[in-house]
Amino acid sequence: MTAALNDQVRRRIVEQAIGYSTGAFASPSPVAGVKILHTEKGHPRTPVLYDPTIVIVVQGAKVGFLGDRTFRYDADNYLLLTVPLPFECQTIASKEEPFVGISIGVDVPLLQSVLMDLDQDHLDELATAESSGVNGAPFTNDLLCAIERLFDAMRNPRDAQFLGKLIIKEILYHVLCGESGAALHALVNRHTHFGLIAKVIQHIEANYAETFSVEQLARMVNMSVSAFHHNFKAVTNTSPLQYVKSYKLHRARLIMLNEGAKAGVAASRVGYESASQFSREFKRYFGATPVDEVARLKPVLVG
Repeated sequence: MTAALNDQVRRRIVEQAIGYSTGAFASPSPVAGVKILHTEKGHPRTPVLYDPTIVIVVQGAKVGFLGDRTFRYDADNYLLLTVPLPFECQTIASKEEPFVGISIGVDVPLLQSVLMDLDQDHLDELATAESSGVNGAPFTNDLLCAIERLFDAMRNPRDAQFLGKLIIKEILYHVLCGESGAALHALVNRHTHFGLIAKVIQHIEANYAETFSVEQLARMVNMSVSAFHHNFKAVTNTSPLQYVKSYKLHRARLIMLNEGAKAGVAASRVGYESASQFSREFKRYFGATPVDEVARLKPVLVG
């Protein structure tokens, strides 16, 4: 695809995507599991929590910060997150050049069906490559063509339901064949260290109101504490207990934002016994009190 045609396709996708925007940063699309991302305002560095997701940017950019790592996802690079990962994110956008993109939730059964059709040599290559919970890879013409057809399918409800799933399957294939393919493969390969850490993270996600110790989490996957700590940090770029704390704080923020719950109620629901401790740790992490943070996010529902 020539550069001129590439730009033409992107402009058409941007126009179509903005047409689905509801005014929130993330809007539903006619294709299950796909959200339209759009904003005309830049957002400063803010803590966020993403579920396993592929984020493809068509216009504008985001910069992610995870520990000592920085990663940019824009018109040249997409983002792949394979575990629910709290990190900080800055959005680059303006009224003249809005941020436009899509997020695709990783459907594990669909991913497994793609892997079943891949040749064994490529599967072996993916299984032996290193991976982490957050990855970037170049945005290819093949992906751009698939995104263009995905938006074309959205025009008709029947096409969105039937063709949409097939195009998402194609997108998963292109990601598996790209530089981040090993991370996507590791998501369903339970025999790797990544797969074992993903199992622990899924347990934390499902039981976030509980109190966890590193020893308890390590026993779940039959690792020593030192090995568990090393592998957990390799996947998430943070320690197990810091991950648990940040996950609880993010969940509490979502409870207050989406359900209108008071800070004390949200604190109790995520496992805090002391409301004052929750408020202190919330302000230290997000840089604002629970009341001020919800007031800031409510107009745009950025989460």
